[in-house]
Amino acid sequence: MTESDKNPKVHSECLSMIVPVRDALAILSGKWKLPIIIALSFGNKRFKQMANEIPGITDRMLSKELRDMEQNHLIKRTVHDSFPVVVEYSMTEYGKSLDDVIDALRNWGIEHRKRISGRVG
Repeated sequence: MTESDKNPKVHSECLSMIVPVRDALAILSGKWKLPIIIALSFGNKRFKQMANEIPGITDRMLSKELRDMEQNHLIKRTVHDSFPVVVEYSMTEYGKSLDDVIDALRNWGIEHRKRISGRVG
């Protein structure tokens, strides 16, 4: 009798974890989405503020990522009726639901950096 015959739920449980994690990674993938989320978690920002806070991102890439994140309901784009027109970006409540995920990734990253640098056994 094979291991999968002894526990037939293993495969379905595995898939029930893989599929949603892949979905989440598809939305958050790439070099820039998480830095944008982190920048906006510190408050509403205008485009140039974000461009200045995120080292290495181009205006074109920031624009593309903001559109994608808006389509996925993670951020909100607000156009203020002023002169000149002011456009501000903010996290949606749905986007804020990623706070615990970001904190967990940050903590894991800190520990990983320590481990790789040899400071943790």
